[in-house]
Amino acid sequence: MNIFLKRIVILLFIIAAAFFAYSHFENDIFSKRLSPKDTVQFKLNDLKLDVFYNRPSKKDREVFGALVPYNEVWRTGANEATTFKTNTLLKIGNDSLPAGKYTLWTIPNPKEWHVIFNKKQYKWGVDLEMNASREPEFDALDIIVPVEKLKNTVEQFTIAFDNSTDNLSLTMAWDHVKITVPLK
Repeated sequence: MNIFLKRIVILLFIIAAAFFAYSHFENDIFSKRLSPKDTVQFKLNDLKLDVFYNRPSKKDREVFGALVPYNEVWRTGANEATTFKTNTLLKIGNDSLPAGKYTLWTIPNPKEWHVIFNKKQYKWGVDLEMNASREPEFDALDIIVPVEKLKNTVEQFTIAFDNSTDNLSLTMAWDHVKITVPLK
């Protein structure tokens, strides 16, 4: 075999090995994720908001108070920590959130939720013992919002921006629960 063909074979082998290693460490990129990644964006004039999260499904499970316990910090999705990014100062409730990237955490309860914007970036939403990775000393804002009970089931956890009444809000819905975080 000539030198040129040997180099081509070696190069192809290296590329295949690198692709295999990448797919192994990225949780098998060829299989469908149980909680797919999603990004929601909102743009209006100079305002740009982004939320990155993973979308778990209900799958006939009891969600709030069981799969997602009450009175405990939840990573607000599955897998990686959920992130919220704003390019400008936001008014959330009575507090201000400076421009920047935050991790988004919640503490669900039957009648109200704490929604927490944390300054620290966490690679994963939980530690090895499956406890939320959030460190409270990095909390930038904590707002309490009421729970709205839904008549219809939301099968897959959904985060969205709603500006339908010219009152911008961040909504989260799953199972028979919806919360709305007012943004200005």
